[in-house]
Amino acid sequence: MKKVEAIIKPFKLEEVKDALGDVGIEGMTVSEVKGFGRQKGHTEIYRGSEYTVDFLPKIKIEMVLPDNRVEAAVTAIVGSAKTGKIGDGKIFVTSIDEAIRIRTEEKGELAV
Repeated sequence: MKKVEAIIKPFKLEEVKDALGDVGIEGMTVSEVKGFGRQKGHTEIYRGSEYTVDFLPKIKIEMVLPDNRVEAAVTAIVGSAKTGKIGDGKIFVTSIDEAIRIRTEEKGELAV
């Protein structure tokens, strides 16, 4: 099993969710997060004063998937979240040793 974490632009969430649904992936956790990468935020003017916004709003999507579904998920995320501009985000794939469904106590891929 693998955990797929994607950090994307907020306005791309619906597109990504729909693209994942199209490849049969429906379960996910979505969080509103803030951060920055190479773009290092941006400056804005408010009431005549310029200030720097260091942390930009982003969306974090997390899913635990069987190994054979990971490539389809990553392809769907990249295809639907990409704008071609700086700040499109990142995808991280890590190994999961164990998963347990609390309600039924199923383990491994059965729990996912």
